[in-house]
Amino acid sequence: MSQVRADDAEPAEVPRPRSVRVVLLALMIAILLAMLDNMIVGTAMPTIVGELGGLSHLSWVVSAYTLATAASTPIWGKLGDMYGRKGIFLSSIVLFLAGSVLSGMAQTMGQLIGFRAIQGLGAGGLMVGVMAIIGELIPPRERGKYQGMMAGLMAVATIGGPLVGGTITDHLGWRWSFYINLPLGAVALVMVTAVLHLPKKKAQGRIDYVGAALLTVGITALVLITTWGGNEYDWASAQIAGLAVLGAAALLAFVYVERRVAQPVLPLHIFRDRNFSLITLIGFLAGFVMFGALIFLPLFQQTVQGASATNSGLLLIPMLLAMTVVSLIAGRVTTRTGRYKVFPIVGSALMTAGLFLLSQMDTGTSRFTSGLYMAVLGAGMGFLMQITMLVAQNSVEMKDIGVGSSSATLFRTLGGSFGVAIFGAIFTHQVSATMTARVGHDGAALTSASAQLDQQSIARLPAAVKDAYLHAVAHGTHHIFLWGAVIGLIGFGAAWFIKEVPLRGAAEPADRGEGDGAAATDGPTVAKSV
Repeated sequence: MSQVRADDAEPAEVPRPRSVRVVLLALMIAILLAMLDNMIVGTAMPTIVGELGGLSHLSWVVSAYTLATAASTPIWGKLGDMYGRKGIFLSSIVLFLAGSVLSGMAQTMGQLIGFRAIQGLGAGGLMVGVMAIIGELIPPRERGKYQGMMAGLMAVATIGGPLVGGTITDHLGWRWSFYINLPLGAVALVMVTAVLHLPKKKAQGRIDYVGAALLTVGITALVLITTWGGNEYDWASAQIAGLAVLGAAALLAFVYVERRVAQPVLPLHIFRDRNFSLITLIGFLAGFVMFGALIFLPLFQQTVQGASATNSGLLLIPMLLAMTVVSLIAGRVTTRTGRYKVFPIVGSALMTAGLFLLSQMDTGTSRFTSGLYMAVLGAGMGFLMQITMLVAQNSVEMKDIGVGSSSATLFRTLGGSFGVAIFGAIFTHQVSATMTARVGHDGAALTSASAQLDQQSIARLPAAVKDAYLHAVAHGTHHIFLWGAVIGLIGFGAAWFIKEVPLRGAAEPADRGEGDGAAATDGPTVAKSV
């Protein structure tokens, strides 16, 4: 059994295969907490507003969490690189659980928003911590089959989250939507503390506080633009323009600072690697279209196909099941062969094809047909979601595995934020234009308050307006997915330029892995039979 070594690290015992599986189980529980949270809380929101009030601030319950998660992700990654991942990861779990307890105890909407921000800070560490620990514990050649499990967890969270949230809210009360995190988090804490053994690191240099602050301001401005644009404020408003200027200035200053500090919070040199830059772009584009699909597919199903809110979640199963199965297969094949370049190419092609097929849906499309189209999209996402993280981690040195993982996670998150915002603007414009064309300005005024109406509101519309609205929604989703297909083509083109650098595997000598895009092997490895 090999000995674990890392830069500025003391030797640490490598976990045996069974211990690795126990650690991975704990990591899966931890990341499930972060994935489930918004799904569960979203279902409880109407009840929360009914008790705490503050309807006008409702969106901030989600926005505060999202902002804190996105802004803290790169900082958690750098802290793990500097001080060791185990302690930093345990800290993120504790912070997430503390935020959960406080959110459950909130007495006002303002308190809930603040406590959700604390919870989001912890969630940022959960996501990047899991990825970085897997990256440090398991060689890239072996990593694919384990990271494929993430797609399965995402499917469970997407489908099961609303169901669990509804059940908890109805039978235990909305506060248990937050308290439910405590037993799962406690299990993850105990398991990680007892079984995970990683090298202790002695940090060289000081934390880049200025860079961290500038990056936080820049990310916050970008997320607020995507959250407020077209909703709270018009896209051409002074508020959105001001945020754009603030974000651009903060990010330019961030780049200036990072080039001059000894320990940059986000080392810019990792973007000089062609594979890392390309796979980060592909991850951004995949997040762009995937989160847009997860928002607007249920809307189409509920509005045009008449599905209930619960059933619309279940109707996503073809996409999520295809994504899970393909992701697991791709991970196994990568582990067996060490090859991966074909997956981003095939994944981008299938993603583009699936989006184009979805753009052909109209008011007469059956649920079976839309399910087939979703399966094609899901298969494409399955080839992309975890392979992007694998290539990103294989393209950086072990000492930068944390910032590499956090960067890939951050850009995927930002892609999702921009995707939802831009798709939302396209959808609203197309619904308004179609309504005006079909029933004139007077008829369109009946749906002018929102481009998204619930089933009760639709049922109250006059027959002609209702028919026009159903066609308008179908037309809006047509344009969303058509533009999504264009985005997919960009990813397809980028995938061809990825260089297939051999993955370091358990069977390879520790001094292998040189060349463009290859990660240095100066970090922990596991025994050959993981």
